[in-house]
Amino acid sequence: MSTKLNWEGIYPAVLTPFTKEGKIDFEMFAVNTEAQIKAGLHGIILAGTLGEASTLETEEKFELLQYAKKITAGRIPIILNLSENTTKNAIKFAQKAKELGADGLMLLPPMRYKADSREVVEYFKAVATATDLPILIYNNPVDYGIYVTLEMFDELIKYPTIQAVKESTRDLANVTRMINRFGNRIKILGGVDTICLETLLLGADGLVAGLVDAFPNETMAMYNHVKAGQYDKAVAIYRWFMPLLELDIHPKLIQYIKLAATAEGISNPYVRAPRLEIQGEEAERIYKIIEEGRTNRPTLD
Repeated sequence: MSTKLNWEGIYPAVLTPFTKEGKIDFEMFAVNTEAQIKAGLHGIILAGTLGEASTLETEEKFELLQYAKKITAGRIPIILNLSENTTKNAIKFAQKAKELGADGLMLLPPMRYKADSREVVEYFKAVATATDLPILIYNNPVDYGIYVTLEMFDELIKYPTIQAVKESTRDLANVTRMINRFGNRIKILGGVDTICLETLLLGADGLVAGLVDAFPNETMAMYNHVKAGQYDKAVAIYRWFMPLLELDIHPKLIQYIKLAATAEGISNPYVRAPRLEIQGEEAERIYKIIEEGRTNRPTLD
């Protein structure tokens, strides 16, 4: 089966399950990946924020890529997150990802150093010219302090490998601004779970989603209803989903979403330090949200 990458549909930013001892739990990763594929998802993104990129060694990211390529066997495209500190290492990472079979890259601005607009554009351009892999630019000024402006995209669209944006500005108007300025030259994937439906209704091509890691079937059903023009059905799922989706916009989103996926039998709760598993009142509150969602889940067509 082809791994055509057209930047449309639902792309989970997948979790990286760990064993209790802190090693990557490849067996559980396969369980979650199969659940995503069975639900009809359009591709997966490895080693993003939800994949605990900050605690993964570079070689572990490549091990995940190789394992994902093996178990998916061409059924869906595999996109690897690139979040390096230096341009030199970003180029090396992109080239190695291509060598190991990645189908695309999600590209963050330089990490640690808060680069200005010119520096960010030059960083993106350097990666875009060093690989022929299609690139998804991650625009998340809320979490990373760097806003990729329309004027910056004016420069970036000159590079054919730069094809899409993960729109995480949390400004819904930016979807319309991008479409008005660039038409379909830059595909738009909504990146914030709590405004995912609105993003789709405004013309986004798809989503890079978080709670899909725990609830792939419900996420796909909502998306399919939008594509079919069945907006009332999409809204009904969305309203049920909202308390769970709000787990995605918290500093402990990884712990929370791992708990939800664990409750669904497709992850485990373990995280790598400095993150710790939640406990006490916080754990009780999050467990309650998850269990209420699971109990009241909608019947899907």
